[in-house]
Amino acid sequence: MGRYDLALIGFGGVNRALAELMVHNGDRLAKELGFSLRVVAITDLRAGSLVDTDGIDLAPLLAAEPGELSFADLAGGSAEPRNEWVIREVPADIVVEATFTNPTDGEPALSHVRWALESGKHVCTTNKGPVALAGRALKRLAAARGLSFEYEGSVLSGTPVLRTAERMFGGLEITGVQGIMNGTSNYILGRLEEGVDLAAAIAEAQDQGYAEADPTADVEGYDVQLKVMILANEVLGADLRREDVFCEGISAITPHEVRNAASKGLRWKLVGSATRHEDGSVEARVAPLALPAHHPLAGISGPANAVAFHTDLLGTVTVSGPGAGRVETAYALLSDLIAIHQRHADDDARPALQETHRV
Repeated sequence: MGRYDLALIGFGGVNRALAELMVHNGDRLAKELGFSLRVVAITDLRAGSLVDTDGIDLAPLLAAEPGELSFADLAGGSAEPRNEWVIREVPADIVVEATFTNPTDGEPALSHVRWALESGKHVCTTNKGPVALAGRALKRLAAARGLSFEYEGSVLSGTPVLRTAERMFGGLEITGVQGIMNGTSNYILGRLEEGVDLAAAIAEAQDQGYAEADPTADVEGYDVQLKVMILANEVLGADLRREDVFCEGISAITPHEVRNAASKGLRWKLVGSATRHEDGSVEARVAPLALPAHHPLAGISGPANAVAFHTDLLGTVTVSGPGAGRVETAYALLSDLIAIHQRHADDDARPALQETHRV
């Protein structure tokens, strides 16, 4: 049985959930999947960095509250994250990138992914920024190095829309996509429909853990804008830049408008869409729409997400599931790790699939 050594970049909710999955389900997964996972490095903006090439004991780290965790006094630890040094120099097989996203330039995640690929390491990430803003260049770099760059969690968290389109839609022509891709805005619109004003709905979403302290990316549509770019580029073969995607959020919508629409059988949703025209061009946009009850996205409620694929032979196929959540997003990373193994397990030239000791 093989083993993959991981470097976890960012140790917030998502990578912590992946670590918990490894601690609590590692033996079962290894038996089922045919490979095991071991963490040899962790970096975090607040906790610092920790390196142990013989494998880090994750249980004590998970026992500490996230805000109280510090690597500085541990063997192999430092108060500084040392992201570039860890990514480039620590002998890991796969870099698991789960830091924050800057929607303007994709940093710092973009640099993290590039450093890993330049250093001969596979990468999986939940970050939208690198995929949306530099996905084509990063995929070229990965291909040139014989590496994998995986990012299933960048669109609908643990709900596998990218692999569904890639693996299950063979023989179909996808002509467009429409989606509810931000659970926070969807939750807020639902509360507006119930008569809650925008500020109170945002505060509730923050209390529920759906919205960040700064909800701008969710409310103004920037989060969906990046996800639409990813879907358009991956599924429709586009090469869109951020400025190519019209973006309007939900901040101007009033509870009266939402309730009035509901009285007419319409549901307000923040919809990201991309359409391929007959000349091959792709038009994409993000905007709130009042959808009729028969629309496949109209019934998506609360923090759930969905993407409707418009196809030539099957008509509209809708994939729905959780669009957020630490465990759900950690599953997306696990699915990426599985994809990397499936692609490279039989490749004798792979960088560093470790062999476990025989008992």
